[in-house]
Amino acid sequence: MTLSLEDQIIKQLLRSNHVLILPSAPADGDSLGSALSLYKVLKKLGKKATVISSEPVPKDLKFLPMIEKIGGEFNEGGEFIITVDADVKEVRHEIMPGKVNLILTPGGGQTISREKISFGRGEEDYDAIVTVDTGDLVQLGKFYEENTDLFHKLPVLNIDHHASNGEFGTINHLDITASATTQMLVPIIQKLEQETGKTLMDEDIATLLLAGIITDTGSFQHSNTTPKAFSVAAQLLDAGARQQEIIKHVYKTKSLATLKLWGQVLSKIKFAKDYGFVWSTVSVKDLEETGADMEDTGAIIDELLNNAPGAEVVALIKEKQGVISCSLRTTTNEVDASRLAGLFGGGGHVRAAGCRIKGMTFDEGVTLFVNTILEEQAKRLNMPLPHSVKEMHEPSTGIQITDSKGNGEFYQFG
Repeated sequence: MTLSLEDQIIKQLLRSNHVLILPSAPADGDSLGSALSLYKVLKKLGKKATVISSEPVPKDLKFLPMIEKIGGEFNEGGEFIITVDADVKEVRHEIMPGKVNLILTPGGGQTISREKISFGRGEEDYDAIVTVDTGDLVQLGKFYEENTDLFHKLPVLNIDHHASNGEFGTINHLDITASATTQMLVPIIQKLEQETGKTLMDEDIATLLLAGIITDTGSFQHSNTTPKAFSVAAQLLDAGARQQEIIKHVYKTKSLATLKLWGQVLSKIKFAKDYGFVWSTVSVKDLEETGADMEDTGAIIDELLNNAPGAEVVALIKEKQGVISCSLRTTTNEVDASRLAGLFGGGGHVRAAGCRIKGMTFDEGVTLFVNTILEEQAKRLNMPLPHSVKEMHEPSTGIQITDSKGNGEFYQFG
């Protein structure tokens, strides 16, 4: 009998001894909630588990239970080995603050020189990798770039809810109808409890799982909110999930610098009304002027949605070191955000997606991205293309843009 994907994952987890858990980047409530809840479940089952995030934990998520368990470094081998090419009669050690002294007594009248000492690592002791909320391996950032071979050596359990998932795992458990990856973990944990006879769900795990659902649905306001999401959330609340703790830290705690940044970004909103496209930008200069960090931009895209009646596509374009990050939201299933992001190598969901642009200045990246979205909207709406998108002969070709105050201007790119 063919096992279901959930059962295949459970079987692999139960026979594994040390599981490497990798949340996607950028780190968010769903990826971190998924990784940490799975970490604690495995520890309760007597397994070794390691969580490594390729990006720092956002400030508003540092309240999550066991957040300190997320490491930034990968220990490729399970042990550090010192090899001495000599006859050694006795080995002693002294553990001191910040260091360890190894004391070797040579045998047979030998001496031990530096040339006879070498260093190495033991065999890798990881026996499975679990990626959570990860549509593509490139979302694992530097970790994947530096440890690509590991993904060919070990079974990879790919648990995700993005429609653009590349199915890179040995086991690909994908559910694009799920509001969050944490929602998908709830039945897996329940089956593990049945299989092992152990009580695994507790208040911390329930809080982590609920954090993923709340953040990915915008506190149940986004279009990806489903009856199933409410049902699972109710189960987690019944299990002791601390909903108000999540709401307080994610939505009700904002620094003055964050509020200044939000004001600056919202004041720069551009609206191509005929094309149903709204966008704004966050530059390094904006961060310097407000004293904010890039992670403070987290929920601005939702504010753009709330301030853009009549828009079909909403975008926030951010200047980061060496890359331009673009977040996309759409207000209708007629416009596939995942497809638009895919034009730049990104992906996501029908209503929410993202991508990155490399190899150009911020202004160039903004122009390229905005032009591309306008071109796609022009095709869909059977509208004339903006002048710089296609070399049109009419010198007056352009589009009417309004700013956040409703002031209009004739806008041309290029």
